[in-house]
Amino acid sequence: MTRYLVVTAGVAVLAGLFGSAPAFAQQTTQFQVTLTIQAECRLTSASDLAFGNTGVIQAAITSTSNIGVQCTNTTPYNIGLNAGAGTGATVDARRMTSGAGATVTYQLFRDAARTQIWGNTAGTNTLAGTGNGAVQTVQVYGLVPAQTTPAAGSYTDTVQVTVTF
Repeated sequence: MTRYLVVTAGVAVLAGLFGSAPAFAQQTTQFQVTLTIQAECRLTSASDLAFGNTGVIQAAITSTSNIGVQCTNTTPYNIGLNAGAGTGATVDARRMTSGAGATVTYQLFRDAARTQIWGNTAGTNTLAGTGNGAVQTVQVYGLVPAQTTPAAGSYTDTVQVTVTF
């Protein structure tokens, strides 16, 4: 038992001479955090354009639709609309068709006054904008002009929306 006490006392004396805890070395470094954001645009939504119900088309019928586009901040873009799927349709005279093949002519515009036809030729008849990083909503203005009324039925068309940036 005496040996044990002597050894313990010796360790206690050495610890007192060199401090109570061993010292540790320390080094630091740093690293970079990076992200590259590329110019990009996305079409986020496109609501249907419904002209409603009518009988004889003796006066113009109007309606609107919305398109959502999200582009990186400061990215310029153009939104184009094609002529649609109707037989013989152009961007100036789009055509909704019925199951029987009859058609109703309509137009799509970039402005509420319905004077600027909306097409798909960038710089000519598309809608230009600049992204702000958030979803931007643009309105499509539709018009069914007065025309000879075809047979009763449901008339539809599908228009493709394209964003270029």
